[in-house]
Amino acid sequence: MNMLNIADFRSAPVKTDPFPYFHLEHSIIPEYVHRLIDKFPPLKRGGSFNSDDIEKPTEFRQLIELFDSAEVRSIISGKLAIDVMNKPMMATLRGYSRAKDGRIHTDSKTKLVTVLIYLNERWEAETGRLRILRSGTDMDDFAEELSPGPGSMVAFKVTDNCWHGYRSFEGRRQSIQINYLTGDGVRAKHRLFHRLSTKLKSLFR
Repeated sequence: MNMLNIADFRSAPVKTDPFPYFHLEHSIIPEYVHRLIDKFPPLKRGGSFNSDDIEKPTEFRQLIELFDSAEVRSIISGKLAIDVMNKPMMATLRGYSRAKDGRIHTDSKTKLVTVLIYLNERWEAETGRLRILRSGTDMDDFAEELSPGPGSMVAFKVTDNCWHGYRSFEGRRQSIQINYLTGDGVRAKHRLFHRLSTKLKSLFR
């Protein structure tokens, strides 16, 4: 089952200011997107949760598996000029944004590419919109602001200056994050970190 809008995926323009990224407002075929939103796992706490540790409906597993396919890996490799064909992949889910989330950051150097797929209904809040930033100090100095609406997707190459973030938002903000990593050892460390983090959250909630 191919839930992705592959034609638009292939043709989406890559922007290089301030780092290589591309965005699709509707990355998922309409007949599937609202089913995915309705069936999003009920993650009511903040933070990231490893996909492997969460019970997911079949559609979620199939969507994540698509990003592990040769076709999608090839598209991403070509568009962002980085080879992810045989790199380990990790998927994490977020269901809730805390007031402290969204601060300006770059992704870790163990990640080669980050893909964010948003699964929220029509986004009307002024905050919580992802900003592609030009620096690590100014949230208002952005190249583009992206709505986390139904099926919106952004993929970017992880660089030293891949600054991004969003103005503080508290509430339901659902997303799947796909990362292509530098090596298998790194993937194991990421999985261990997320499992420990999840256990700690359950102790102190």
